[in-house]
Amino acid sequence: MPQTAKVFLMLGGINAALVVLLGAFGAHGLKERLTAEMLAVYQTGVHYHLFHALGLLAVGLVALHLPASAYLKWSGWLMLAGIVLFSGSLYVLSISGLRWLGMVTPLGGLSFILAWVLFVIAVLKASS
Repeated sequence: MPQTAKVFLMLGGINAALVVLLGAFGAHGLKERLTAEMLAVYQTGVHYHLFHALGLLAVGLVALHLPASAYLKWSGWLMLAGIVLFSGSLYVLSISGLRWLGMVTPLGGLSFILAWVLFVIAVLKASS
């Protein structure tokens, strides 16, 4: 198995397990501690984390066919950065109430957008 595929499949699996853990923690451990607004913020982090854990798995699967694609590698690393910046900032914001973390969240969103654009470019370049 190509190293790129192995790395992103592993990262996708780790993040999928982590999102289940964090989702359960939010549903059971934070339900009584957070306001409805902050619980919704936390759940948004969980949803985007889940989507992009699956995105990392997609990058890993495509990397089986395109192991040398720099676009694909950047896509995977930007998805991981987006998880940390977007979901991570929402997790910490909801639990801590540190509103300034809301300034970090758009950087994660931008990372997600760029990751998907690079994913598409990698696929388009492979078919030409």
